[in-house]
Amino acid sequence: MQTHILITGASRGIGAAIATALTTDATRTVALASADGDLADPATPARLWNKCLAGLDGRIDVLINNAGIFEANPIDAADAEWLASWNRTLQVNLTASASLCRHAVLHWQDHKTVGRIVNIASRAAHRGDSPAHWHYAASKAGMVAMTKTIARAYAAEGILAFAICPGFTATGMADDYRASQDGDKLLDDIPLGRVAMPGEVAEMARWCALDAPASMTGAVLDVNGASYVR
Repeated sequence: MQTHILITGASRGIGAAIATALTTDATRTVALASADGDLADPATPARLWNKCLAGLDGRIDVLINNAGIFEANPIDAADAEWLASWNRTLQVNLTASASLCRHAVLHWQDHKTVGRIVNIASRAAHRGDSPAHWHYAASKAGMVAMTKTIARAYAAEGILAFAICPGFTATGMADDYRASQDGDKLLDDIPLGRVAMPGEVAEMARWCALDAPASMTGAVLDVNGASYVR
């Protein structure tokens, strides 16, 4: 039987690599082709879930929350501008993922079946981020805490949850940082001497989605070239 998988943010970067890793004869993937920012609309997650559920014969087995944004929000921005940026990042990176996780858990409970959630968080969840990215770090820390809560709450029902925390990865997000004022220091903080490749993160996501043992539920896996160890 095919495994039906919903991946958000699968049109580029890590998401596209995950979709490629999971597209086999035995697996059908659903990719969100629209921009990650569309999830800033609180109504989008429910529409996305229902659309993909209908396209997959009423069954989703794995949810991979990968969509996210990394937009600078300087502390000296105007109050309304700073708060709007904070809320947009929390909505896209955390609240939309939470909504999809909720739909997934309810779906599996209604059908009395097992399921897996893989949340792509960030190294920033553990060590924080730049002064202009309080909101990004907070959103990813929230994603890790949410993953652990889901794992603890529903393991007995066969609902498993994993989080993956990449450091800088060879995507547009890293390119944007390299172009910033501190971009030349990027590799100085990575003992491996390079950023992660999307395929490396994708392999971890593929494994969590299909092969990771059930006893691993609640695990948070790092992919950061030893730039943060714990």
